[in-house]
Amino acid sequence: MTAARLPAGPPIYESLIEEHGDVLAQVRQLAKETEREANELLDWSELRAGRD
Repeated sequence: MTAARLPAGPPIYESLIEEHGDVLAQVRQLAKETEREANELLDWSELRAGRD
């Protein structure tokens, strides 16, 4: 059985990307950056290590 090629999305999606950029990709990248920053800010391991 051969795998059928799935369409990238509705035709309007391509034109929206052309007009406005790939907003979903930008949001994904921003979410990753925000998660990384939050992890750094909430990392209290140094404070806990000083108690031992």
